[in-house]
Amino acid sequence: MAGITNADFCLKLIPYGFDMVTLGGYNADKPTIDAGKKIMGRGRLEFDISEGELIYTIEKEANKIKENWDGKLSVNIRSLTPDSIIEISKLKKVDVVEINAHCRQKEITSIGCGQALLTNPDFMEEFALQVVKKSKSKVSVKIRTHVAGVDELKMVQIIEDIGADFIHVDAMKPGLKEADLDLIKKIKSRCSIFIIGNNSITDLDSAQKMIDSGAQGISIARAALGGKLNFDLSKIRLS
Repeated sequence: MAGITNADFCLKLIPYGFDMVTLGGYNADKPTIDAGKKIMGRGRLEFDISEGELIYTIEKEANKIKENWDGKLSVNIRSLTPDSIIEISKLKKVDVVEINAHCRQKEITSIGCGQALLTNPDFMEEFALQVVKKSKSKVSVKIRTHVAGVDELKMVQIIEDIGADFIHVDAMKPGLKEADLDLIKKIKSRCSIFIIGNNSITDLDSAQKMIDSGAQGISIARAALGGKLNFDLSKIRLS
């Protein structure tokens, strides 16, 4: 969650049973940094960090987490080029870099980033391939479902074929207050990549439904905004 998930926020949530936490999303190149400033201008939270300070900032945040915890650390990154993501993957304490093909803020999508990456499969394939080939950490790709004109199953297949380690699926479906679990089932039936399921996980029941639908892991955002959870992740039954 841009502007929210820094080291201090992550450390508050670790006691609730997470085995991986995510810093970001960070804007990592000039186009996305400029877009982030515009987003801030209309009152939304963002991490306002310059290109020259980003690596140092992420390294400092990563060190703070790892000094207090031995779990996995992911960094979610918005960028129009793979180079900045590859550089972040070289940081010693970063276990996973995550390509943000998920953000739906108009300032990000208007420059072809965030969920707009999904509408250009050839570009997305080459972009993600370069990250996978050159990254020093594992690679995740976070996507949003039900983006107009996007074949999610085709995109997941592309992401699996280029060798990414995780597909992080925000199973959002317009008009519904719960995740599109049927789509998670379809994705699971057609691929073997590790699926992290996201969207509308607010309690143990919704978390269990996501796992039962085929996700091997879950991610939680809005339910954790207060820096705590009202349920125990250790009680989730894994398939």
